[in-house]
Amino acid sequence: IERLARPLDADLGRGKNAAMNQVIANGKPVEAKLPCTIEEFLIAQKLLPRSVVVEHNGEAVAPSEFSRRRLNADDTLEIVKIVAGG
Repeated sequence: IERLARPLDADLGRGKNAAMNQVIANGKPVEAKLPCTIEEFLIAQKLLPRSVVVEHNGEAVAPSEFSRRRLNADDTLEIVKIVAGG
């Protein structure tokens, strides 16, 4: 299992508008076009929705809900990538 997040560059997190366009993914601020669905966010992060497990604001989200669950500013995500092998 591999935890993933693409943090903001240090300069991108500054300013009033920047804070309104980010979510916290795996404990780090990540820029996002909000509002968007979890599926849209994952694709923007170059993650295949079927290859991850997601917790949104402390609640596990079924993959079937990714296209319907909306993200808003300052929402919290935990994203774990499923890795096959042994």
